[in-house]
Amino acid sequence: MKLNLNNVQLKISAGRPDQIPADRMPQIAFSGRSNVGKSSIINALTGRKSLARVSGSPGKTITINFYDVDRKLFLVDLPGYGFAKRAPADKLKWSQLTDGYFTNNKNIDLLRLVVQLIDSRVGPTKDDRDMLSYLRQAKLPHIIVATKIDKLNTTERNAFIEAIQADPDVADADCIILTSAQSGAGKDDLWEEILAHAHLDTKPDGKTEN
Repeated sequence: MKLNLNNVQLKISAGRPDQIPADRMPQIAFSGRSNVGKSSIINALTGRKSLARVSGSPGKTITINFYDVDRKLFLVDLPGYGFAKRAPADKLKWSQLTDGYFTNNKNIDLLRLVVQLIDSRVGPTKDDRDMLSYLRQAKLPHIIVATKIDKLNTTERNAFIEAIQADPDVADADCIILTSAQSGAGKDDLWEEILAHAHLDTKPDGKTEN
């Protein structure tokens, strides 16, 4: 049995916790700051150019996007945090919506993994560390995905790897994966973690857009 990546669609963009789908499918949540590349990674994973919209205005859209993958699991794109130009009212909405996902999610038992994205060019920000602290305290399984690794030269890449592996705030993460949405680096490793945590004995299969 294979995961059909030609059968992927946006189920709903939830603006309120009560809009979270009731479907009993494993949920894999993607968390990170507004311009870390969550949409790009989801597009790379599914082999689609524009399944997840890459916003030209980071932090503008505040919804939780549920992507139905072959009726077997949800990839859940949480709203990005840490965008400095966001209005206080929008920051409050982000906080309430994201908190609602973790505390008022009727299927929270199906949250199998949080994919915490960190920009490899920047390293963990304060907001990233706050999120990692929450995941640690809530005892939620999570992995670290370093994005935009293709933007680093060899020296910068080695320095980042050394720093992130020694960082105490990521010590509880199941693993660290280096990725690039542009080159596809790390995509297979990320799928392996997703499927293992979702308890799906399958592999993704589908046509990748060029």
